[in-house]
Amino acid sequence: MIDPRGIVRRFGGVVWYSSIALMLFVGSLVPALHSHGTQFGGMPARPYDVLAVVAIALQCGPLVVCRRWPVAGFVVVSAGFAIDQLRGYHSFAGTAFAIALLTAASRSERHRRATAVVSSAAYVAFVLAFELLGAGEAVSEYLTFYVALALVWGVGSWLRATRAAEAERRRRVAEETRAAERTRLARELHDVVTHHVTAMVVQAEAARYLTAKPDRLDETLTVVTDTGRQALTELRHLLDVLNPDHGAPSAAGLRTLVEQTRKAGQPVEFTEEGTPAGSAGNAGPVAYRVVQEALTNALKYARGSRTSVQVLHGDREITVEVSTDAAGPSDASLGGSGRGLAGLRERVDVLGGEFSSGHATGGGFYVRARIPAGASS
Repeated sequence: MIDPRGIVRRFGGVVWYSSIALMLFVGSLVPALHSHGTQFGGMPARPYDVLAVVAIALQCGPLVVCRRWPVAGFVVVSAGFAIDQLRGYHSFAGTAFAIALLTAASRSERHRRATAVVSSAAYVAFVLAFELLGAGEAVSEYLTFYVALALVWGVGSWLRATRAAEAERRRRVAEETRAAERTRLARELHDVVTHHVTAMVVQAEAARYLTAKPDRLDETLTVVTDTGRQALTELRHLLDVLNPDHGAPSAAGLRTLVEQTRKAGQPVEFTEEGTPAGSAGNAGPVAYRVVQEALTNALKYARGSRTSVQVLHGDREITVEVSTDAAGPSDASLGGSGRGLAGLRERVDVLGGEFSSGHATGGGFYVRARIPAGASS
């Protein structure tokens, strides 16, 4: 598919410069505008001849390519300008000299200082040529014209610095966006893999003690298989980079999540008040991840302990509280890095909510979150 903006960015400058060059060239050949262009050096005006047309062409032609070769274009335009003024044509095309200088200052990337020094030396030689021809221009006029050229160079340099700063800003924004996306993907992978793999490990460990009970063993292995399939499904949704929100978990799937945890051997009491709103924004997926991480920690550190999940769907927020009784001294821990809770805190904070977690007074662990509905990260 053709992108009109890309075409404008690529060819817009060429069209603009070509239009200016054509206008200056045609305008310089109009008899009424002869000797009404830039006048510098004090040389008396003279009628146009073949050399005048050459000088006009040297000044206008390079404008077409000066964006791509700014310094080379400026050199050729300067040569045409010198012929124009030393011969006394004073053509309308002399305006191209300032345009070429501005372009060279704003577009050249290398040898900028050398270009400025060589141009200044050429200007001195230009002035001496006028003096040898007896033009009689005042020194103040030469200085004023040089200051004007220096201002044009300064404006071009400012434009270049502004363009570079904007490019750097866009680069930083792109890097920050990529970093944020990597962080989001890391959190999603942590949530999906940790929860489902933990449940599978717990069921696999339990299966070792059920070899004498084929019915229970078959049920346990079925749960492991279902959990693995669910993990694969969520990973497919996560890797759908063309539509990152497709298939994102929501608060409506909490009951299924709790049921999967129960099948993994964790006694879970689930209480849900209110109805999940379709316009909850990112609050629903974040609430799902809060419950998922809390149940994963319950499976890891308090396997078999009573776990309570309470979810309240309000008009303006979703409130989640998950608590787990104290674990028995013989429970084996699967280990963890603590990244899950830290990631949840960041997610909730981004939406303007509140998150807390810690050990309960009578033992056990709790996770609480208040997530504004309709918020988007």
